[in-house]
Amino acid sequence: MVSMKLEALAIGSLPHKSVDEAMALVKTFPVPFWPQMVALGEDMIAQFAPHLSADEDEFFAALEQLFEDYELRTTTNYAVDSLTFDSFLKLARGSKFAKGQIAGPFTVAAALTDKNGRSAIYDETLREVIVKTLALKALWQVEKIKAAGAVPIIFIDEPSMSHLGTSAFLTVSQPIVSAMIKEVSDIIKENGGITALHCCGKCDWTPLFDTGVDIINVDGFLYAQSLAFCASQLEKFLQRGGKIAWGIIPTLDPAALQTATLTQMVEVFERDVKYLTEKGIDEKIIIDNSLITTACGAGALTKELAQKALQLTGELSNKLKERYSDS
Repeated sequence: MVSMKLEALAIGSLPHKSVDEAMALVKTFPVPFWPQMVALGEDMIAQFAPHLSADEDEFFAALEQLFEDYELRTTTNYAVDSLTFDSFLKLARGSKFAKGQIAGPFTVAAALTDKNGRSAIYDETLREVIVKTLALKALWQVEKIKAAGAVPIIFIDEPSMSHLGTSAFLTVSQPIVSAMIKEVSDIIKENGGITALHCCGKCDWTPLFDTGVDIINVDGFLYAQSLAFCASQLEKFLQRGGKIAWGIIPTLDPAALQTATLTQMVEVFERDVKYLTEKGIDEKIIIDNSLITTACGAGALTKELAQKALQLTGELSNKLKERYSDS
């Protein structure tokens, strides 16, 4: 993988009601990212979930077409409706990296229901439809970003992973979820993209190391210690080139973000690294394979706090690059 040591990445959503204002903010960020305009009605599940017909004949005709498209890796029918994607691609031209995203297969399957009101995660056919649709929508992004001349980084957003193993999904097998994510990740990587798995809640990362993703993105402000509980698997992940994207900037806590300073964010990063070195993981391999992000998207913030979050992310990245330039 291309070196990404201490690079700054954003997690997508912005609160702006003006596309031009949102893209002006994206333009100031080190790595172009595709913003989701939540204030203008963009919803990630709606953008990425397959459209399923209740008519049985139509459903199976669409299923046949999906499997044919998947086999041929045909993305023509899998463009994502977006207010900002074309503007994002313009910023991607000439950039080293550009970041897109999809809703994760487990999160989508947990949100959708079958005709009986049962979660789609329990239906093998619906799981297949969701995984293959998401893989093709991710591949569509990869193709567009590569055509713009940048290396695509595709985040697979899985906030529902924090509920895996709880009473809501007690009977859902972790290997099934890992396999779903892996299938999407593999398609992205086979076609020249880099994959990241984002979960902004507290979750068990252990089964997620089997998904084949290149980057795991943890809320480093609140939940970084969760990585210390799987230190052995994490060390192997880092040794084979995996990256940790530390969500240091507290976008999920507006009050904390309001008072956050660069000095404080450096201290949070150093605390997070210490969690792992105390478990015996070498500091150099951690630093060399660390990236800096916000804890989650900025869509629920004010415009002013969203700007502060992105500015702090870039400043923290630069500060840490300077501090660890010889490591």
